[in-house]
Amino acid sequence: MSVPLSSATLHRLAAPFLVLAVVLPLVYFTYPANRTMWHSISIVTAWAGCGLLVASILLMIREPQISHLFGGLENMYLWHHRSGMLAYVLLLCHPLALAASSLPESAQLAWQALSPLGASWQIRPGWIALILLMFGLTSTFIVSLPYRRWRWMHMFLGLGVALGLAHVYAVAGNVYPLMLLIILTVAALGWRLFASDLGAVASSYRVTQVTHPGSDIIEARLVPNATALTIAPGQFVLSSFGEGPHYHGCGEYHPFTVSGIEKDGSISISIKALGPCSQRLQELEPGVMVRLQGPFGTFLQNAASLPQLWVAGGIGITPFIAALRAQPRTLPTTLLYLFGNEKSAAFLDELRMLAKSDPNFELLTHASSKGLPNFPELLGKVSQLAAREVFICGPQPMAEALVPCLLQQKIPEHLMHIEMYDFR
Repeated sequence: MSVPLSSATLHRLAAPFLVLAVVLPLVYFTYPANRTMWHSISIVTAWAGCGLLVASILLMIREPQISHLFGGLENMYLWHHRSGMLAYVLLLCHPLALAASSLPESAQLAWQALSPLGASWQIRPGWIALILLMFGLTSTFIVSLPYRRWRWMHMFLGLGVALGLAHVYAVAGNVYPLMLLIILTVAALGWRLFASDLGAVASSYRVTQVTHPGSDIIEARLVPNATALTIAPGQFVLSSFGEGPHYHGCGEYHPFTVSGIEKDGSISISIKALGPCSQRLQELEPGVMVRLQGPFGTFLQNAASLPQLWVAGGIGITPFIAALRAQPRTLPTTLLYLFGNEKSAAFLDELRMLAKSDPNFELLTHASSKGLPNFPELLGKVSQLAAREVFICGPQPMAEALVPCLLQQKIPEHLMHIEMYDFR
């Protein structure tokens, strides 16, 4: 008996389906006839690589309805990265296959296909595109790279795509599939630049209150100046803070999880000093104008009707405090809150009060400044663990250490939901 796919699973499958929908018809309509094997491979890898690049560009559009359709912005960016990497590999194969097809005729012709030196004007944009793609993809693997530097390096990918398409146009001419790729690329890059990076469709808010729920953490209350965004607990917004009398904004959009949602449309976001911008935001003051994009994210949504275990590491408490503030728990819920010390633990007093007033909510805390805790021991304190759905929010090392322990407790992977601090 087959099990029907859930709505969330279907949304997550939409991203790879988009990739296939772009690449497969492109390869089908451009497949060469009456060519040698290696010449055919060179043409197929070129068109497939171009299609993957365009699909990658489409999957970096930041728009709430589109991100929901594709299973969340994180899932879109996952397939954006996968498509870009596979495209680069295929495009590297393109000149290799050309060289292999020329080798039986002449070793010199084969070398000309591999060497950018002395290449014709039609070929040069292709080589420059490969170099730019390599440079831009390098930023993907440097986890410690500051956000602003990563962002500028990543922009070379867009320029590489444009030059790659210019190379195809110079070689293949005005062909219908290429025109479609160019239209899709221009539309996607234009939307990303004007709507997302420049905030043309962002919502206007104003900071009315700033509190300090923990050391190196602020919580800012934001009131809409016009129509409020519709936000659910567990979601995040991209925020760009303006200037204040004593505060200078970062001038760019950064993701922050919502920690409170009020009926009047105002929201609260919590910010920990983790980088240059978030450190500067610790001096935020009331009256500063904020531009918000979103909401994004699916964390805490589509939950099963099961008792829940929440595991929060540090500022990972943010989505959980938003859910607790929204309404009392309707299902038995245990929160395991991990932090360095009580001074750094945001919302700890509030959580303890909620645990006393809500019979369905249990709070377990663990303070440790020396690496990861003993998860098997901590999980042993959770009643009926194997019957729970698990939500994890925190640093990547914490999640990677916790998941094997949960698997040993017979908790299936589809009942584990993880939110980490690796979103850019």
